[in-house]
Amino acid sequence: MADAPFAPPARAHGPGRPRPLVGYALVWAAVGLWSLNATVAKVVLDSANLSALRLAEVRATGSALLLLAAVALLRPASLRVSRRELVFLAAFGILGLAFVQFFYFVAIGRLPIGIALVIQYLAPVFVALWARFVVHEPVRRRLWVAIALSLAGLTLVVELWSGFTLDGVGVAACVAAALAYAAYLLMAERSLQRGRDAASLLAWGFAFAALFWAVVQPWWSFPSGRVDGSQPLLGRLDETSAPVWLLLAYIVVLGTVVPFVLIVSALHHVPATRVTVMAMLEPVLAAVVAFAWLGEEIGGVQLAGGALVLAGIGLAQTARPHDL
Repeated sequence: MADAPFAPPARAHGPGRPRPLVGYALVWAAVGLWSLNATVAKVVLDSANLSALRLAEVRATGSALLLLAAVALLRPASLRVSRRELVFLAAFGILGLAFVQFFYFVAIGRLPIGIALVIQYLAPVFVALWARFVVHEPVRRRLWVAIALSLAGLTLVVELWSGFTLDGVGVAACVAAALAYAAYLLMAERSLQRGRDAASLLAWGFAFAALFWAVVQPWWSFPSGRVDGSQPLLGRLDETSAPVWLLLAYIVVLGTVVPFVLIVSALHHVPATRVTVMAMLEPVLAAVVAFAWLGEEIGGVQLAGGALVLAGIGLAQTARPHDL
């Protein structure tokens, strides 16, 4: 979603005494990296002319290699899986990680980054609706207020009264990314409840996402010519160039793996619900970065709509009793 926070839901735990200020600092650092990552990815998509499919493949493969190596070095026993769990992990990697990244890249390539992220952050609302109507889990009444706020906000964001002025494919990609991220959250929650740790879950998930993309678009057909040399950084930095490989390295390392480590570390100090709510700052900060770098602007009405959507998402995060 957002550049969707990839740390699966988990309860705060860990050795030593929790230090909330440290936890908040870790979350803010992760959100900052994700916010910058959105603009870096848009530069790669537009300037280097790399497709959303290929960018998703690079991100998944690079993240898989780094995370598998780290987990194998630090906690090798956690990589053991049963044949039955492999099927679940494959579904998690493809439906939860591969799809959410692909639709995310399509969305930010067609819409202003802030608007794209606001729409994608509807995932917690979808999770709460799934809990209420599919698994019949008790859900607080505030869910309905959350949905009303989110829908009202979306009406303002897309300026529905003007005949839907935003790119239709981009909006559809946002909604698809939100649904994929909701599936990711639900599947991650289930896996963690069954005893798998977050690090190995994500390592396996990215591994299957990378395998999926390698089948869909084999690496021998990768357009290597498009990542050679340097590309302009667009917007206010159009006269500045950077190596495409460096931009891709940022997306993999500082845009994915490092924020994940920061979020997991934050869970030792701050409850997961607070972490997720704090991560809602990403659309705001990403919009600021996109304005400062690319010159993207969002109107006052759309800003007000985004605020309503974020308020609704905040309520939805606390609609499920066990999230508190």
